[in-house]
Amino acid sequence: MKDIKFIYSKTILLSGLLFLVTMGCEREISNEVEFATNNSSGEIFTDSPIGLGSDFYFPFGGSKATAWTVDESEGYESEASMRFDVPNANDPEGSYAGAIFRVDGAGRNLTEYDALTFWAKASQGVSIGSIGFGIDFEGDKYQVTKSELSLSTNWVKYTIPIPDASKLIEERGMFWYSAGTQNTGGNGYTFWIDDLQFEKLGTIGQPLPKLYDGKNAEMQTFVGTDGLLDLPTVTFNLGSGQNTTLLVAHSYFDYMSSEPSVVNVTKEAGLAESLTSGQAVITASSAGVQAEGALTVSVIGDFNFAPTPTRDPNNVISIFSDVYNNVPVDFFNGYWQPYQTTESADFEINGDNVLNYTNFNFVGNQFANPTVDATEKSNMHINMFIPGEVPGDMDFLISIIDFGADGADGGGDDTREQVFFNKSIWVANTWITLEFPITLTNKNAIGLIIYENINFSSLTNFYLDNIYFYSE
Repeated sequence: MKDIKFIYSKTILLSGLLFLVTMGCEREISNEVEFATNNSSGEIFTDSPIGLGSDFYFPFGGSKATAWTVDESEGYESEASMRFDVPNANDPEGSYAGAIFRVDGAGRNLTEYDALTFWAKASQGVSIGSIGFGIDFEGDKYQVTKSELSLSTNWVKYTIPIPDASKLIEERGMFWYSAGTQNTGGNGYTFWIDDLQFEKLGTIGQPLPKLYDGKNAEMQTFVGTDGLLDLPTVTFNLGSGQNTTLLVAHSYFDYMSSEPSVVNVTKEAGLAESLTSGQAVITASSAGVQAEGALTVSVIGDFNFAPTPTRDPNNVISIFSDVYNNVPVDFFNGYWQPYQTTESADFEINGDNVLNYTNFNFVGNQFANPTVDATEKSNMHINMFIPGEVPGDMDFLISIIDFGADGADGGGDDTREQVFFNKSIWVANTWITLEFPITLTNKNAIGLIIYENINFSSLTNFYLDNIYFYSE
């Protein structure tokens, strides 16, 4: 049961296409032959979009598609700027503003620059949730994220350093943003950006890459399982003397395993592959600078499979299981922007598929095309496994959502059942069974299951298997 991702699907195009013109096997290449190169312009917006093409603005799912416009009455020492109208939290057209600006065509060669810069201001003092570059919906190989960018009502210049410009040979993801109202009590606001461009400043120094916030983290796993490493960070000293910390893609880092025969690391995916029993320490560097922090992975043996379901298939509607036929599922992880941090590292061992959630805060399984009619089913069944220690503050919430007569999420007629679980029912490194009655008044259009950390619970990683509705 592999997760279906809304975005992040295609690979980056190979750069540097070389065209050779020859007239014979002994003839030398003419001096007039030109090598194909990518556009190296750093300009993105100055009074208007520059060199992006005709189709470059792609909103995130659930965002207000019309949030961005060109404001011809406001600009930094100019007559126009990019305007972003963040909607109220209850806006029916979208609860936040967020999108990418992607070059329509071949990517740009940004190797001569060291930062993305822009001028910005807002209608009120506010923090923008996330902003950066490198999201292209084609793998997001070189994504960079600056979180909680603080804006004032005056124009201020901002700098987002490039972790390793030598890698940006053909980059299409020029800019992205995600702005909500979590800091404004649900009230919308406006912010403006002008003179958006990549620059060579020459004043950025002292890069400090970190794994696991510069700490020595530990993780237990099993032979044959893969674990997704947490995204690393890099802190830079800006020309102003201030430091800025960025969340960056794994591709900016070179990973090393002390015991590659025990744990191998796939660089670009940040995937730790557990090959045999033992222990390995994962370290890394970025742009030639050794990263602070490390991850010790203990591979403790063969994987402990979830209990095999034995219920009659006629009494089961299965969402995720290798024992039953599953209903069509839209996704097991919707990667909901801008608030979700949960990533997926699902795996398969000997034909048994397991959902593996890492960096967890909340995540959803959606099956809306079609929704599930569970009218004749009385209960929910889920198997859950926590690798390593169970957090002492663990507080876990499962929500089952019926989409109502319109069959649409958020259509105004949705109903929700919430079931709370605390630490007492879990045992580390052990599959537990969660079973509970479905108490929804109407349950003929169930389309979504959501799992959440609540009350500041610190659960970060767990497995799921055998998710199904059933009757006795």
